[in-house]
Amino acid sequence: MQDNDVILVDEKDREIGSMNKMEAHHGAHLHRAISVFITNTKGEWLLQQRTKDKYHSKGLWSNTCCSHPAPGEKTGEAAARRLMQEMGIAAELTDMFSFTYKAELENGLTEHEIDHVFWGTTDDLPQPNPQEVMGYRYIDYTSLRKELSSNPGLYTEWFKMIAEKVYQKMDNKASQ
Repeated sequence: MQDNDVILVDEKDREIGSMNKMEAHHGAHLHRAISVFITNTKGEWLLQQRTKDKYHSKGLWSNTCCSHPAPGEKTGEAAARRLMQEMGIAAELTDMFSFTYKAELENGLTEHEIDHVFWGTTDDLPQPNPQEVMGYRYIDYTSLRKELSSNPGLYTEWFKMIAEKVYQKMDNKASQ
């Protein structure tokens, strides 16, 4: 498994090849990604603060974990793998939805991804990987919305785009 390669896709999420992760981000090539959202049984969201060593979005708050499936790896497998690698926890994950976005970041990088979003619930305490995560916290959704509104610069671009969608999907599942 090449952890530095991403899966290139077309606009319908059909695999068309692979490329080095940094090359894909410098060239704004469309590729597959995963985002994992974990809540505890109280409904609080588990957020991570990205380390200052990340190649982009350094020190920003984001969803529980995010990454890219490696060539040949299914999105659900990548989500479970990265949840363990970044946060040191496991949870049963539900594939919620996917969406396409493009965001220009610092250092001439662009995230152009079809992001597969997963959600799970666990009360296991994280054991974050210090190479990936410099902090974590739990927050209720109402407080999170206030923070996103008053301090959007503290959060990653993709998190700001999908937090509301995730909440709506979670709320719909809970009411069924």
